[in-house]
Amino acid sequence: MKLCIATGNAGKLKEISEFLGTIKNIKLISLADIPEKIIDPDETGETFQENALQKALYYFHKTNFPTLAEDSGIIIEALKGELGIKTRRWGAGEKASDEEWIDFFLQRMEKETNRNACFFASACLVLSPEEIYIFSGKSEGTILQYSSVPLTKGIPLSSYFVPQGFQKTFTELSTDEKNKISHRGKAIGQVKKILEQI
Repeated sequence: MKLCIATGNAGKLKEISEFLGTIKNIKLISLADIPEKIIDPDETGETFQENALQKALYYFHKTNFPTLAEDSGIIIEALKGELGIKTRRWGAGEKASDEEWIDFFLQRMEKETNRNACFFASACLVLSPEEIYIFSGKSEGTILQYSSVPLTKGIPLSSYFVPQGFQKTFTELSTDEKNKISHRGKAIGQVKKILEQI
């Protein structure tokens, strides 16, 4: 079975592919593998779950393949109501480079003493119009003021987020470590259980 991973974010695509790539009888394809150029849908949901479902259904109907879509973001206690489902569109904006986005974010956080944060992710798997699954995960931690860790393409906050109980950023963790405790790992892990039963 071919499964379309419906994201244009290179960082998310890499993480999801690493997690699901070992499943037998499942061939992962990306939006880049679809011959027809597909215009991204507007994200009009008010929750991560709503946006994930919206994107999964949209790409399912556009590609005619079973589809997995994900929506994620971060909630910063000191910036209440500012990021969340708007995380990548917030601040410097979604057209900004990773470096521009993180520079704006760090400047905004510069004087904040409360560095607590929580990453959220919702993943929606559409196997058919009648078979739809939505799973969510979260990971609590803190934001560093400074980091010498190179940015991860598409997910720059991973180089500044230290999950609870660890002394390393997401970027510094091994793939197995991160998949067990990250917001995306928890959500996609539940998707994996469904796909392994097919």
